[in-house]
Amino acid sequence: MIIVSIARGHNSSTTLMVDGEIIFYLEEERLTRSKYDGSPLAGLIKVFDYVDHIDHLIVCHTCGDNPILDWTGECVYDGLIRKLSRNKFEYQTHNVSLMHHELHAACGYFNSGFDTAACVIADGAGSFLSLNQEAEWVKNTLCRFIQKPVYEFETIFHVTNAGDFDTVYKHLGSSEAIGFNHPSPGFYVTEHPGLTKTYEAITQFCGFPAIEAGKLMGLAPYGKPNKDLPRLIDDNNEWIDRQVILPTYPNAAQLNFQKYDIIRDDFDTWEGDGSYTDIQKDLAYAVQEQTSDGMCKLIEKAHEVTGETNIVICGGYGLNCVANYKYAKRFPDLNIYCEPVSHDGGTSIGAAKKLYYELEQTHPPKQELIYYGPQYDPSSYEEVIKDLDNTDTSYDDVAKLIRDGNIVTIFQGRSEGGPRALGNRSILFDPTIKNGKDLVNEVKHREFFRPFACSIKKDKANEWFDLAGMEESPFMMYAVDALEGVEEKIPSVIHVDGTCRIQTVTPEQNEHYYNLIDAFEKLSEVPILFNTSFNLGGDPLVETIQDAVDTLQNSDIDYLYLPEIQKLVNVPDNLSKTNDKKYKRNFRQFKRDTATLTKELEDVKFEDVLENVEYNEDES
Repeated sequence: MIIVSIARGHNSSTTLMVDGEIIFYLEEERLTRSKYDGSPLAGLIKVFDYVDHIDHLIVCHTCGDNPILDWTGECVYDGLIRKLSRNKFEYQTHNVSLMHHELHAACGYFNSGFDTAACVIADGAGSFLSLNQEAEWVKNTLCRFIQKPVYEFETIFHVTNAGDFDTVYKHLGSSEAIGFNHPSPGFYVTEHPGLTKTYEAITQFCGFPAIEAGKLMGLAPYGKPNKDLPRLIDDNNEWIDRQVILPTYPNAAQLNFQKYDIIRDDFDTWEGDGSYTDIQKDLAYAVQEQTSDGMCKLIEKAHEVTGETNIVICGGYGLNCVANYKYAKRFPDLNIYCEPVSHDGGTSIGAAKKLYYELEQTHPPKQELIYYGPQYDPSSYEEVIKDLDNTDTSYDDVAKLIRDGNIVTIFQGRSEGGPRALGNRSILFDPTIKNGKDLVNEVKHREFFRPFACSIKKDKANEWFDLAGMEESPFMMYAVDALEGVEEKIPSVIHVDGTCRIQTVTPEQNEHYYNLIDAFEKLSEVPILFNTSFNLGGDPLVETIQDAVDTLQNSDIDYLYLPEIQKLVNVPDNLSKTNDKKYKRNFRQFKRDTATLTKELEDVKFEDVLENVEYNEDES
């Protein structure tokens, strides 16, 4: 059975599943090299590099209507398959666009390995639902008041077996409801924004795109508790205060900064030049603390209502590794699984696995790792690097190169699913170098406050970090506390709050990467490598060997390590492109300097200048 599942929208993705096994999962941006690329057309085309037919096509999104082709009126994805296959086979199309939260839950549940579980979903805005499409009791009560679509914010599902996702709690947002509680426990329609949408609102206030909330997570530790700021949660400690965070439907929210003098006055003085005010930092701190506390309440509710000790966290908020660590510390008696492909791209995985179960009445095979990308033939690398300086190498050689202070990229095997680089598409550095974070942030063109992760041998992790009772962290989903004295040893990967997002590694999980860490440990007595994603700021993670070479040609990084063929490649800068980037950076600095000078000149009186100027009336 061949299932193709595509997720539309940002983080759009394609999943190809054959007999329950994921042949590949790919986000569209990795194929097109365009960040947050939408409709997964390139992914759908790539399917036919692997199979000559499909049995089922699943289309996932947050609203019901798919784009259509001119003239024929057919769904654009069906039309593309028809054109690619020339009508050589028949298949069934499934539109599951009104099941967004359930597909998040399915992704996390099937990957968790749990038999039964409570799935907690927190998302910016899930499916755009019409209450007219809901159950009969909804029609008889709410439709008189609420005619516009409502939006999923938080949901709790009780999964008693793989085929039953029972909703036990749901928070829906509406511009037409101040608050509504159905007699059935757990169903709420309110005008209060959700936890994730609130996080996005503060993200935007600090000058970042809403979809890049991870940047705010990095900024938050620079803030502190500030009693002069309005509290985000209302006085009942239940909902986000809609006077502080304004819901701006259809599915957005924004900070009501004009209402509060302390925020408005601070915003008016913000230069927006890459620096951040104390108020912005304190707001980042506040939203991190208060929304993660809100998630803790949902976890408590999930446990109380369902009786489950197995908890699955999914949806966009599931990528908040600081919050994930808080759950581990706060709920030591619960088995909490945080799905590593929590963003919307993961819904294509959830949809494929859920349909497979429904058709076969058996769980798809559990994949212990999330190297989901296509498998490439290592022998094909030779053609790409043949004109570059490349030499045979060893783990020891590469480890020494890193130990000597060089930035080294690693490319091998199938790419990682989700946003975390796990040693197959990574940039590596020596974690013991004090200014390493600043150096790599500059090379990657990232903000100064952005932290970095590390990869550590699993059997050494408890000697360096407090894992809060967890046995491992293979997917880099937790920002854990460093033990006393560790920051002095590996300063480049410890954040300002004393935490580090860690990946534990074993030989079974990633042999080449483990061996490299082991070689570095022999040189440094540190079983850890500085690890960040193999991309430059604003670019998608590299997918192919050609992407890897192109990225290095446009950066100040020189070395590419290919462990599958034990080659080290020295990739020179593409001077035209490099100079262009440097020109752009210099030009931006010039504009900032010019703006500063102009502002200073505005305050200068011309008469005062003339008093200090000597001139000759006879000279022009």
